[in-house]
Amino acid sequence: MTTHARPTIYIASDHAGFEMKQFLVDALSEQCDIHDCGPETFDADDDYPKTIAPMMKKMQHDTDAFGIVIGGSGQGEAMVANRYKGIRAVVYYGEPFDILTLSRQHNDANVLALAARFMEFDEALAAVRLWVSTPFSEDERHVRRITELDKIHHGA
Repeated sequence: MTTHARPTIYIASDHAGFEMKQFLVDALSEQCDIHDCGPETFDADDDYPKTIAPMMKKMQHDTDAFGIVIGGSGQGEAMVANRYKGIRAVVYYGEPFDILTLSRQHNDANVLALAARFMEFDEALAAVRLWVSTPFSEDERHVRRITELDKIHHGA
């Protein structure tokens, strides 16, 4: 995946990440093409698979896009995302930022799961901006590893 002048970002959350999602949609919409995949309204009883799974299906058809999924810890959202072929989701809880750049440079991560209960909105925004702007290194060893990873699908 390569970065481009105006990145496309799909974004979704559960109830714990709803406010952060709304903030990020507003903050990023001038620099990015944002596809808000929900939820549209706050529901304290929602289940993250119902929002994240449809978003991943959309991302599988838009291979140059980035995804941002937000939950309390981000773990469940990343687990849903990583069940889809071609999706490489990583979880971010906050500092250090190095983990963000490495996830892009070495792993070509295309989905960032944010832990809303562990970071402030401004930190999440800085993290997304850095992550989206960091290119994949294209080093042969990383390409090889991602190719091997992408061959693994549902335990095959």
